Amino acid sequence: MRPIQISPAIGRRRRKTQRWYSRFAKYGLTFSIASAICVADVSAQQSALTSFESSVPVGRVSDSNRETPTVLAVRRASPAVVNLHGQKTVRSTAAGMAGGTGDGGFKHVNGMGTGVIIDPAGYVITNYHVVEDVDNIRVTLHDGSVTTARLIASRPRNDLALVKISTDQPLPTIPRGTSSDLMVGESVIAIGNAYGYVHTCTQGIVSALHRDVPVNDTQDYQDLIQISAGINPGNSGGPLLNIDGEIIGVNVAVRVGAQQIAFAIPIDQVVDIVTSMIEEHNATRLDTGLSTQGGPRDGDGVTITHVSASSSAARDGLKPGDRVVRVGARSVDDRLDYSLAMLHARPGQNLPIEVERDGQAIQLALAASNRSQQGQGSSDAAWSVIGIRAKPISQSAMNRLNARMRTPYRGGLMITSVRTGSEAAEQGIQVGDVLLGIHNWQTASLSDLAGILDHPDIKKGPKAKFYIVRREQTLYGHFQLAARDQTQHH
Repeated sequence: MRPIQISPAIGRRRRKTQRWYSRFAKYGLTFSIASAICVADVSAQQSALTSFESSVPVGRVSDSNRETPTVLAVRRASPAVVNLHGQKTVRSTAAGMAGGTGDGGFKHVNGMGTGVIIDPAGYVITNYHVVEDVDNIRVTLHDGSVTTARLIASRPRNDLALVKISTDQPLPTIPRGTSSDLMVGESVIAIGNAYGYVHTCTQGIVSALHRDVPVNDTQDYQDLIQISAGINPGNSGGPLLNIDGEIIGVNVAVRVGAQQIAFAIPIDQVVDIVTSMIEEHNATRLDTGLSTQGGPRDGDGVTITHVSASSSAARDGLKPGDRVVRVGARSVDDRLDYSLAMLHARPGQNLPIEVERDGQAIQLALAASNRSQQGQGSSDAAWSVIGIRAKPISQSAMNRLNARMRTPYRGGLMITSVRTGSEAAEQGIQVGDVLLGIHNWQTASLSDLAGILDHPDIKKGPKAKFYIVRREQTLYGHFQLAARDQTQHH
């Protein structure tokens, strides 16, 4: 668990143990990792208390009051909680410090933390500081079996990471709640790998909401849940549950030197950030030709907002406004469901997709292309037909542009060269202009542009209206494409 020093007392000497933890935190180590020096072997001696069943176990039927809502909540969520262990190499700050091996000013430190399974294929959410710089992530599942995991995506500034467990069988997933309606005073439960004691459960209440908590000069946490449940080193990345056994937060930090002051990242915030992480990861390897929007909570749904003219999705009949119901074998209720489903997609694979249109279910196939193999052919087409060379602008630059101009574009192409005598030159397009779209389609990528130029509506139409941004002004013109001999510029 990451230590935080919110308001250190001036002039008061801190206890030796507090200085020890703080020294590790100074060099990027977490509370969890520091404590693992003494207890790294404990977790290997633990065994799971219950086995996972396909449905929520109901326990024995009796008149006893022992089977409380807390018992049922823990029983429901525990199968989806995993324990993470790893080792990192860090610079030693003092000779002879216990718990590490090595020389030359470096040492090997054992660390531990917790994670929650969000997908049956073994995708797990945890804190970034749990897996930061860890070469070999070892995972202990609820049934006591041990396997490995690899880092898929991370967001250090939000202290969240997604790892993939090596498994050949479906795993139980955590029931998801919402943090939008939390109440101060309501009961909460934390589960984690506390001091190496796997699946340790503690209970408390929501002490406060919307806490902003500084950690150091470079990082702070925003809008956290403050809780009174007992949080210890090793709880990092573990679930904070409501009394129904649903995850409402991810435990992240504890106030050093205090009692019953701990913090968790709200689950709605976690879902939104993790979904963005997965979408960015998918965008580096796949081109589906689709843009979607949806909310972070179950039932918010996912709606297609844009279909690239060059994509198989357009050829197969997907349209803006379609609501995605299922991708492959996975039902889609929100953006996270959709992004996880696409995480399973492979380039060239025909992925079944079901959409709802005008109240009717439509079955289609979605084929994603390999983004790394795109670019050259699309660039050649743009040079020969329009007379431009271009490159996609970064998503952060596009976000800033949209914010300043209040535009909804998902991307654009920065013009890097204009051929003399070309259609682009005649229309006054200049190097540095950002091409946003042609006709009814956006030009977020070179493959978008190539598909537009090859579209039947463009080939048969007399003119195609285009939109560019120049010095934060939106300009437009008309390409005369259909009447030109497109072979003369090769």
